[in-house]
Amino acid sequence: MIGNSAGRAFLGSFTSAGGLGVTAASVDRETGALTVLGSTDAVPDPSFLAVGSRGSGTVLYAVGESAPGVAAAFAVDGDVPTLLGPAQDVDGDAPTHLALAADHLVTANYTSGSVTALPVLADGSLGAAASVLQHEGSGPDADRQEGPHAHQVLADPSGNWLVSVDLGTDSVRVCALDPATGALRLHGETALRPGTGPRHLAFHPSGTLAYVLGELEPTLTVCRWDAATGRLDVLGETPVLPEHETADEAVRTYPSEVVVARDGRFLWTANRGHDSISVLTLDESGEKAALVATVGCGGRWPRDPAPSPPRPAAPPCASRTLRRPPVSPAPHLCRPPVSSPPVAPGPGPPRCPASRAAARGRRPPVSAPELPGHPAASPA
Repeated sequence: MIGNSAGRAFLGSFTSAGGLGVTAASVDRETGALTVLGSTDAVPDPSFLAVGSRGSGTVLYAVGESAPGVAAAFAVDGDVPTLLGPAQDVDGDAPTHLALAADHLVTANYTSGSVTALPVLADGSLGAAASVLQHEGSGPDADRQEGPHAHQVLADPSGNWLVSVDLGTDSVRVCALDPATGALRLHGETALRPGTGPRHLAFHPSGTLAYVLGELEPTLTVCRWDAATGRLDVLGETPVLPEHETADEAVRTYPSEVVVARDGRFLWTANRGHDSISVLTLDESGEKAALVATVGCGGRWPRDPAPSPPRPAAPPCASRTLRRPPVSPAPHLCRPPVSSPPVAPGPGPPRCPASRAAARGRRPPVSAPELPGHPAASPA
């Protein structure tokens, strides 16, 4: 879920799992309540969204996490988002994340393990793919890391570099994007501990640190970022769950997203399976993170926390609720009561949608809890 300054929120959902596609809602600024205005299924499985601006208006961008994958722009001046020009092929399968940079939309393509740059035209619509950067490599997890799986791409705070996080190769790549041609060039690659399966990265407000969240292991890797040279160096790791809970084989945990507080004092992670938000404190330098609490997310399978002052809102992927969990630097660690059935152990988390597994010729090994009237969905 993302929003804009006009008091609108936009939600993406998996049409292959019964979702509505891209939904627009109004936001009550006093209570945070959402009122649905309209939705469109013009793009299949719009799993991730980004907001941009053209002139005085807002343009919404979405990936279509399908095979082959697409990206699209939407006009959102009415209640129902409408396509702004045709959806464009990304020349890759299952794009799972996107970012705006240097007049281009860049997508991370999970199944094909690549990054694509598409030009953003004068009216905000998208042109045909300008370039594709193919990742190479694999990891020790034979089921999840048989090849590259780009899971996130975003611009660094300086705007000079793109970073792409690859779950399949246990690494973060630094790329340069030519704003004139859209050409992507690999600048460097930082290896993380094998088997951690990095999923997403967030920068510290200072712009000098980055925090990489593992999906295959519930760990946070702290890195120093040098924007002048485009260099990312590992400083250390911190667990995002208490040790006795990571050893609990009855509930497998697959962290999904990391968010850093605007003042740089706290960091939050969403944990699928454990169905919680982890609260970590950051020291004054930002180089040391410490787990201080876990809080139930209020739903199932939290996928993408969004900062909403003074606390984050966690929209769960496999349930139809939004909740703002209380966040405080409690000196204790607590396992929140989870009313939903635990996710059975398996070689990897369920994938959302099933098309990602189908592209590899097999079904996901685990299924998220099925909700009444809603097909079992699994997070990307």
